[in-house]
Amino acid sequence: MRASPGLHNRIVAALLPVFLACAPALAQEAPEDVPAIEVPAPPPLTGQAKLDDLYTRLAQAEDAAEAGRIEAEIRIEWSKSGSPAMDLLLQRGADALSAGNIPAAIEHLTALVDHAPDFAEGYHARAAAYYAAGEIGPALADLAHVLEADPRNFDALATLGMLLEESDRPEKALEVYRAVQAIHPHLADVNDAIDRLAKTLEGQEL
Repeated sequence: MRASPGLHNRIVAALLPVFLACAPALAQEAPEDVPAIEVPAPPPLTGQAKLDDLYTRLAQAEDAAEAGRIEAEIRIEWSKSGSPAMDLLLQRGADALSAGNIPAAIEHLTALVDHAPDFAEGYHARAAAYYAAGEIGPALADLAHVLEADPRNFDALATLGMLLEESDRPEKALEVYRAVQAIHPHLADVNDAIDRLAKTLEGQEL
């Protein structure tokens, strides 16, 4: 006769305290030649769980050196498209942008966005290309895609703050820069911008 699940659970609940109380004694009586049981290490974090952990560590980093190492890991996670073909388009766009060939960069990155619309880094890279071309509206639209996918993308937020500052909206820029600082407390350029804008706005109020 098979015991019902409810009965089984009650038996386990009743025996568990007894087992826990006896465990130290049982451990002492175990033969010396019985090998210790190795508890397997938990599997490494991947995907969004890994990114969440990295962001938590970044916000708690004690100094710029530690923050820099975590930042590098985050950038690696950002760059993972999951497709070698999409990785190639991203690399081609980045290479063209570095070489100053802005039209080619936009072309490659637009192809990337068209083929991988859920890959936020494609929009992020194209926003940089649009900004380099002086096309602020499209750059802002691409940054919006990035921040919709990942509101903690400190690079996209910092770029948004810079664009707001250049558009003569210092109050909004300061607000965005402070949001960046909460995510990544050790970004020197952002911290300098906060100090500069805070002093400017305080002087205007006086």
